[in-house]
Amino acid sequence: MTGSHPITRRTAIGVGGGAIGAAVLAACGGDSDDDSGAGSGGSTTSDSPKPKSGAAIAKVADVPVGGSAQADVDGETVLLSQPEKGTIMAFSSVCTHQGCAVKPDGADLHCPCHDSIYDAATGEVKSGPAPDPLPKVSVKVDGDEIVAT
Repeated sequence: MTGSHPITRRTAIGVGGGAIGAAVLAACGGDSDDDSGAGSGGSTTSDSPKPKSGAAIAKVADVPVGGSAQADVDGETVLLSQPEKGTIMAFSSVCTHQGCAVKPDGADLHCPCHDSIYDAATGEVKSGPAPDPLPKVSVKVDGDEIVAT
């Protein structure tokens, strides 16, 4: 090849066809035929983990003040932040762009797939291509534990 050309869904279907085209389409995610990432592949609150109410998911000490961490909840990853001492926020770890796994990164939450950055304190998008904030997960502080509500 002499140059690099992005493969669109339309090209994948026309050139790849059959099982190869289906595999490429499955890897692309979303329902849109454009390359803007603005398809209907965004988040919904039904995609966020629903921990059992009253279940401890982490210790407050595991989440640095001004930083972020992650916890496993019923087999799903939840992102935690402590914007100020004793205030815990929790968010889904599913990127609203194409569903990749978002990771804690200090005061930010980072999606390594396409470099979306979210504010760990609010879940809001700081830089895209993510179209929407991360869905909140309901938690409370009970003593030294973070508990699902």
